[in-house]
Amino acid sequence: MNKELVIKSKLENMSLVENFIDEVSIGLSVVSDLYGNLLISTIEAVTNAIVHGNESNPDKLVHINVDSDDHFINIRVADEGKGFNFEVVPDPTKPDLIEKPDGRGIFLMKNLADKVTFDKNGSIVTLTFNI
Repeated sequence: MNKELVIKSKLENMSLVENFIDEVSIGLSVVSDLYGNLLISTIEAVTNAIVHGNESNPDKLVHINVDSDDHFINIRVADEGKGFNFEVVPDPTKPDLIEKPDGRGIFLMKNLADKVTFDKNGSIVTLTFNI
Protein backbone atom coordinates (compact mmCIF):
# COMPACT_ATOMS: atom_id res chain seq x y z
CA MET A 1 0.00 0.00 0.00
CA ASN A 2 1.12 3.52 -0.76
CA LYS A 3 -1.21 6.32 0.27
CA GLU A 4 -0.88 10.07 0.91
CA LEU A 5 -2.82 12.79 2.69
CA VAL A 6 -1.92 16.49 2.56
CA ILE A 7 -3.52 18.90 5.02
CA LYS A 8 -3.26 22.58 5.89
CA SER A 9 -1.70 23.31 9.28
CA LYS A 10 -4.92 23.67 11.24
CA LEU A 11 -5.70 21.45 14.23
CA GLU A 12 -9.29 21.06 13.05
CA ASN A 13 -7.86 18.92 10.21
CA MET A 14 -6.96 16.21 12.70
CA SER A 15 -10.26 14.47 11.94
CA LEU A 16 -8.99 14.01 8.36
CA VAL A 17 -5.86 12.37 9.76
CA GLU A 18 -7.94 10.04 11.95
CA ASN A 19 -10.08 9.05 8.94
CA PHE A 20 -6.92 8.50 6.90
CA ILE A 21 -5.46 6.13 9.53
CA ASP A 22 -8.83 4.37 9.74
CA GLU A 23 -8.80 3.79 5.96
CA VAL A 24 -5.20 2.56 6.03
CA SER A 25 -5.91 0.24 8.94
CA ILE A 26 -8.97 -1.26 7.26
CA GLY A 27 -7.09 -1.65 3.98
CA LEU A 28 -4.25 -3.48 5.73
CA SER A 29 -6.48 -5.47 8.14
CA VAL A 30 -4.55 -4.05 11.09
CA VAL A 31 -5.25 -5.68 14.48
CA SER A 32 -6.72 -3.44 17.17
CA ASP A 33 -3.55 -3.14 19.32
CA LEU A 34 -1.51 -2.00 16.33
CA TYR A 35 -4.31 0.33 15.22
CA GLY A 36 -4.12 2.22 18.52
CA ASN A 37 -0.35 2.60 18.20
CA LEU A 38 -0.66 3.81 14.59
CA LEU A 39 -3.38 6.30 15.45
CA ILE A 40 -1.81 7.81 18.57
CA SER A 41 1.68 8.03 17.06
CA THR A 42 0.42 9.62 13.86
CA ILE A 43 -1.74 12.12 15.73
CA GLU A 44 1.25 13.12 17.86
CA ALA A 45 3.52 13.47 14.81
CA VAL A 46 0.96 15.53 12.87
CA THR A 47 0.16 17.71 15.88
CA ASN A 48 3.87 18.44 16.31
CA ALA A 49 4.17 19.21 12.59
CA ILE A 50 1.25 21.65 12.73
CA VAL A 51 2.02 23.38 16.04
CA HIS A 52 5.81 23.31 16.24
CA GLY A 53 7.02 22.69 12.69
CA ASN A 54 4.63 24.93 10.77
CA GLU A 55 3.85 27.16 13.78
CA SER A 56 0.10 26.76 13.12
CA ASN A 57 0.43 28.68 9.86
CA PRO A 58 -2.56 27.51 7.76
CA ASP A 59 -0.68 28.42 4.57
CA LYS A 60 1.85 25.68 5.32
CA LEU A 61 1.13 22.03 4.59
CA VAL A 62 1.68 18.73 6.36
CA HIS A 63 2.25 15.66 4.19
CA ILE A 64 1.39 12.23 5.58
CA ASN A 65 2.56 9.23 3.55
CA VAL A 66 1.97 5.56 4.29
CA ASP A 67 3.78 2.73 2.61
CA SER A 68 3.77 -0.89 3.63
CA ASP A 69 4.61 -4.42 2.68
CA ASP A 70 4.08 -7.78 4.37
CA HIS A 71 6.48 -6.91 7.20
CA PHE A 72 6.11 -3.24 8.06
CA ILE A 73 4.08 -0.04 7.86
CA ASN A 74 5.92 3.26 7.50
CA ILE A 75 4.12 6.51 8.26
CA ARG A 76 6.05 9.58 7.18
CA VAL A 77 4.98 13.03 8.41
CA ALA A 78 6.66 16.07 6.85
CA ASP A 79 6.16 19.73 7.66
CA GLU A 80 7.46 22.92 6.06
CA GLY A 81 9.25 24.17 9.17
CA LYS A 82 12.94 24.62 9.83
CA GLY A 83 13.17 21.51 12.03
CA PHE A 84 14.47 21.07 15.55
CA ASN A 85 17.25 19.30 17.40
CA PHE A 86 15.56 15.95 18.05
CA GLU A 87 18.61 14.70 19.94
CA VAL A 88 18.01 17.03 22.92
CA VAL A 89 14.30 16.59 23.59
CA PRO A 90 13.82 16.43 27.38
CA ASP A 91 12.37 13.29 28.95
CA PRO A 92 8.78 14.18 30.01
CA THR A 93 8.82 11.45 32.68
CA LYS A 94 11.47 13.23 34.77
CA PRO A 95 10.03 14.58 38.03
CA ASP A 96 10.66 18.24 37.18
CA LEU A 97 8.88 17.88 33.80
CA ILE A 98 6.01 15.57 34.75
CA GLU A 99 3.59 18.47 35.28
CA LYS A 100 4.38 20.22 31.97
CA PRO A 101 1.89 19.61 29.15
CA ASP A 102 4.48 19.74 26.34
CA GLY A 103 7.09 17.21 25.34
CA ARG A 104 5.05 14.03 25.41
CA GLY A 105 4.55 13.55 21.66
CA ILE A 106 8.02 12.28 20.79
CA PHE A 107 8.06 10.17 23.94
CA LEU A 108 4.78 8.52 22.90
CA MET A 109 5.94 7.99 19.32
CA LYS A 110 9.15 6.30 20.49
CA ASN A 111 7.23 4.04 22.85
CA LEU A 112 4.43 3.07 20.45
CA ALA A 113 6.30 2.68 17.15
CA ASP A 114 8.93 0.02 16.56
CA LYS A 115 11.27 2.64 15.11
CA VAL A 116 11.22 6.44 14.86
CA THR A 117 13.60 8.33 12.58
CA PHE A 118 14.00 12.05 11.96
CA ASP A 119 15.26 13.56 8.72
CA LYS A 120 15.72 17.05 7.26
CA ASN A 121 16.65 18.54 10.66
CA GLY A 122 13.60 16.96 12.29
CA SER A 123 10.99 18.32 9.87
CA ILE A 124 10.32 14.76 8.67
CA VAL A 125 9.49 11.96 11.08
CA THR A 126 9.06 8.36 9.97
CA LEU A 127 7.21 5.94 12.22
CA THR A 128 7.88 2.27 11.48
CA PHE A 129 5.60 -0.49 12.74
CA ASN A 130 6.36 -4.18 12.33
CA ILE A 131 3.38 -6.28 11.23
